[in-house]
Amino acid sequence: MTLAPADYLAAWPEILLLTMVCVILVADLFLRDDQRSTTFALTVATLIACAAVIVVSAKPEVTHALNGMFVDDPLADTLKIMVFIAVAAMLIYSRGYVAARGMYRGEFFTLVLFATLGMMVMISANHLLSLYLGLELLSLSLYALVALQRDSKDNTEAAMKYFVLGALASGMLLYGMSMIYGATGQLEIPKIAQVIADGKANGTILVFGLVFLVAGIGFKLGAVPFHMWVPDVYQGAPTAVALLISSAPKLAAFAFVMRLLVEALGTASLLAEWRQMLILLAVASMAVGNITAIAQTNLKRMLAYSTISHMGFLLLGVLAGDPNGYSAAMFYVAVYTLTSLGAFGMIMLLAREGFEADRLEDFKGLNRRSPWYAFVMLLLMFSMAGVPPTVGFYAKLSVLESVVNAGQIWLAVVAVVFSLVGAFYYLRVVRLMYFDEPVDTTPIRADAGARLLLSVNGLAALAIGILPGWLMELCRQAIRSSL
Repeated sequence: MTLAPADYLAAWPEILLLTMVCVILVADLFLRDDQRSTTFALTVATLIACAAVIVVSAKPEVTHALNGMFVDDPLADTLKIMVFIAVAAMLIYSRGYVAARGMYRGEFFTLVLFATLGMMVMISANHLLSLYLGLELLSLSLYALVALQRDSKDNTEAAMKYFVLGALASGMLLYGMSMIYGATGQLEIPKIAQVIADGKANGTILVFGLVFLVAGIGFKLGAVPFHMWVPDVYQGAPTAVALLISSAPKLAAFAFVMRLLVEALGTASLLAEWRQMLILLAVASMAVGNITAIAQTNLKRMLAYSTISHMGFLLLGVLAGDPNGYSAAMFYVAVYTLTSLGAFGMIMLLAREGFEADRLEDFKGLNRRSPWYAFVMLLLMFSMAGVPPTVGFYAKLSVLESVVNAGQIWLAVVAVVFSLVGAFYYLRVVRLMYFDEPVDTTPIRADAGARLLLSVNGLAALAIGILPGWLMELCRQAIRSSL
């Protein structure tokens, strides 16, 4: 196997990130506990540098590298930049939180960067093996991060549940991939699509493998009925790790869906097969997620069921089966990541040593403690509920439009009904903040960077909602240039 210089250039951001992970891992050995800010700065600088490399080297055409195992296209570039922004925001939000809980160590930062590397490999995978390797690198890093507080029973329990169910899902996914290989004789995604288009694939084995692939995808997205891990992991994991799991990996999971279902298995005959499966997953996710969230008293658990419902909405855009639907789904996952960052960031803003601030009653009377941050949380909750003029409204509208254009009007009606159900538990948080007496009157103390970023995050949910065109066009161009 010979590699040309172009192969290295296409994977330069991944190479840079892996190199810096090794540098940070070694450098951290020589730092005292009071010097961990150096590790933090190096980690954030690495993410910024990788994003800058992508911006400088981005090209409008599709480039295949590493003997067909890697692809560099506008979709990959756009999603990777979004991942870097999300991970950097997570680190800034969580700095004070992890320091107060003894997690402000080199292994936390290196595991976060390894998880980021796994996401990057998933996003640029052009081969079933590289796709699976990226997924496992991400998953193993997240398992370790959930269990990083070894003395916490909740963290350990959440990590065990995540690991066992994740291993089961990975096995199903790998089995599905082996079926696809058996049916087509190919592992490269474009070659799989070509064999299927030429009618040379074994149809029975292909559909059999497709079922296992959709099951694996459903687990990674947290869609019903593969959602069992989501509420337990969100509630049991440290809030900083729950923030990471709820944000950037969803961008990588979207790329995972696009590479597997759309690029490899997107022919007309198979589209009808996996569309029916996604309809079931989407409707079940919106129903279970929105209805069960109403009964939750823990905010992290409520946001977990909210995530399940949002993943159902995401699948609506994918099952539309056309570029407009795919771009709407990409826009939706980007918006969801933005609002999820802010919601979990708010929990960490109110948390302090020995106090998690993850119960709904902890947000009572927040408007009296801090009118500004109550307003920011209001914007985030309105966006998640799809209330205009926040960006969540436009995201849901674009997905519903793509579903209607695909002729699935009944599905759009179902989605609207469950969105109205979901609005109840988001607005309940707003009611607690503005109309209830505060239970905790402790002054809000947090890192200045986290305070500033949270303000920007909330205002972005409003500003992009007023002017959503540029982000929607960015998603549309990324989809059309890559597929």
